[in-house]
Amino acid sequence: MTQPALIRRVPETLRTALTLAAAGVPVLPLRARKVPFGNCPACAGNACGGRPNMKTPGPCECPGVCHAWAAATTNPNVIGSPSWAAAWRRAVCVGYHPGGTGLTVVDLDNAAAVDWARTALPATRTVETTRGEHWIYRGAMTSRNAVRPGVDIKSTMSYARYLGTGTGPLTALPDTVRALAVKESPTVRPAPAAAVPVRVGGACPHRTPAYLERGIVMAEQQITEAPGAVHATVYRTFLAVLSRHGRCGCLTDAHVTRLFTAAQAKGERARHCSDAWTNARTTLGL
Repeated sequence: MTQPALIRRVPETLRTALTLAAAGVPVLPLRARKVPFGNCPACAGNACGGRPNMKTPGPCECPGVCHAWAAATTNPNVIGSPSWAAAWRRAVCVGYHPGGTGLTVVDLDNAAAVDWARTALPATRTVETTRGEHWIYRGAMTSRNAVRPGVDIKSTMSYARYLGTGTGPLTALPDTVRALAVKESPTVRPAPAAAVPVRVGGACPHRTPAYLERGIVMAEQQITEAPGAVHATVYRTFLAVLSRHGRCGCLTDAHVTRLFTAAQAKGERARHCSDAWTNARTTLGL
């Protein structure tokens, strides 16, 4: 028997999401560049209180796909609701909340990171990604980006792209992975917004991986931990990053994407991120 036309029109991303949700995996749609959809006007700037402030997944009072990872849900009535339909039509892939299903994803973003994991971490289930691999462990923990070059940890209060079931058995989350998320006391602080470095001849000192990564991580944390005034915080953070690294060619598209992702996870719209970045560049004469 031929399937009804309505069923045939369901996006493949929605089909995948419903299958995962039925298995107890909290899901959400991801748009271009594999980032969540922005908050609705009522939730912009976490004006509604926001689920991230409550540290629990699931939609807030707004029925839309709001608050990034916190929108992830297993409720098929929410996933298939009319208010989510437009997002599924635009979605390029399905995201999920690893911590919400008791998992931790070690995101290895390049071949060097994969080689490091093979020597430093216990073997576990692996999923191939565009540039590297996801290593998935059984157990949840604190999420943290850039724990070392090319390595992010995605678990509680984070999301990961669903790329299939992977291969190999799940291994219990080891202490070696938990230790990666322990924050060290920073010894280098971002430069004040007014300080615009001038590059002198020779190799750029900011290209030291540890220095640059620390600056980006601190910028992400400043945005993520902002208690309010998100617009102003995002602009000041962008200004500080550009004042330190904007003239020497250190920043890559990957760094900028991380900053934009952190801002959008706090409710900032993509357009506002672009405006803040452009305004910061203009202020510094870049």
